[in-house]
Amino acid sequence: MKSKLKPTLGTLHLWGIAVGLVISGEYFGWSYGWGVAGTLGFLLTTLMIALMYTCFIFSFTELTTAIPHAGGPFAYSRRAFGETGGLIAGMATLIEFVFAPPAIAMAIGAYLNVQYPELNPKFAAVGAYIVFMTLNILGVKLAAMFELVVTVLAVLELLVFMGVVAPGFSIANFTANGWAGGEHFGMPALSGIFAAIPFAIWFFLAIEGAAMAAEEAKDPKRTIPRAYIAGILTLVVLAIGVMLMAGGAGDWRALSNINDPLPQAMKMIVGEHSNWMHMLVWIGLFGLIASFHGIILGYSRQFFALSRAGYLPAGLAKLSRFQTPHRAIIAGGVIGIAAIFSDGWINLQGMSLTAAMITMAVFGAIVMYIMSMLSLFRLRRTAPALERTFRAPGYPLVPMIALVLAAVCLVAMLWFNALIGTVFVGLMALGYLWFLLTKSHRANAPHDAMLQGE
Repeated sequence: MKSKLKPTLGTLHLWGIAVGLVISGEYFGWSYGWGVAGTLGFLLTTLMIALMYTCFIFSFTELTTAIPHAGGPFAYSRRAFGETGGLIAGMATLIEFVFAPPAIAMAIGAYLNVQYPELNPKFAAVGAYIVFMTLNILGVKLAAMFELVVTVLAVLELLVFMGVVAPGFSIANFTANGWAGGEHFGMPALSGIFAAIPFAIWFFLAIEGAAMAAEEAKDPKRTIPRAYIAGILTLVVLAIGVMLMAGGAGDWRALSNINDPLPQAMKMIVGEHSNWMHMLVWIGLFGLIASFHGIILGYSRQFFALSRAGYLPAGLAKLSRFQTPHRAIIAGGVIGIAAIFSDGWINLQGMSLTAAMITMAVFGAIVMYIMSMLSLFRLRRTAPALERTFRAPGYPLVPMIALVLAAVCLVAMLWFNALIGTVFVGLMALGYLWFLLTKSHRANAPHDAMLQGE
């Protein structure tokens, strides 16, 4: 049983993973932001978050190409800030990638329930876990090819959605009650803009997960920058286009607290019996599947990297005969399925399970973004000889914009989501307690020059 991943992925595979990880965020989840900020308020939130992510990705790519490690952000923070820094980034990334899949699985169940009302969405969600964990176990090349195909289909479907809805688009529909349910900007709208941050982040959440495939990338110093830059540009265009077209289709308030806003927006234009409508529901599933499948790949590599470095039980770093971390894949799936069945008896801040899971995943992401940008600044000082085939453009301004906006997001998230923030801090504290009790595991872990810089 080896613990070294095999490089098999090219630029297109990595673009498919980067966009595929995120693409479900264009299909659902973001519309909850309308519920708190309105269309105009949420548009401002989204533009701010798009700026943060664009600056972040251009900066993050320097780290990914210089340290192409399966641990991604964990590896950069471990190299920059030692074992404790690695723990903070690794735990935050794990929380992001373990809590996002149950939300997506529930949305898959909701989409299927539209076609088959007798189908229990929870059982459909569990079925999705079983199918896509199996596919991930069967090999990364197969998984990445599948990811690329479904991602391309999902992008094409979003373009079809925009094209079909465009003739019925009305700017008056989009702007009506657009400031947090009111016609004029005021304190409720300003509050809503910040409260909506997690749902704007959902448009882009997990693009950084492609870094966890870096160890399996062929020529990562060339392929990763191309994939990341093309990926973030693809996602910014799709996010703005989908939001504008859906908001102008009719009364956007009917879409603001549901898991399938695109089919419902299209229904306003073409009616529920249109062939376009049925096509959107079915092909729309590809967007959810692409993200779900890609994030399974992401969380499994994070479990694998943390285990290999002695932060988690060593058994999770074992590879199957297909050279995939099968135990890590199953571990994340068990947690996700437990989260799905907790819906209904665990209530956080009065949110639906989907909204609560999204918020928890965003807490993990924001902490990881902050740690990654701090790692970039520190490694520029402490490791000047590190080979950097891609350097963050506009350094230090561009990474500083990403860092400051991420810090603003974290403060706003804690202000508006105190209970979920407390649960997040509790999970991080449990991780730190385990860290304190397992020093010998890290001492006995195999030497890794990428982590330790030696």
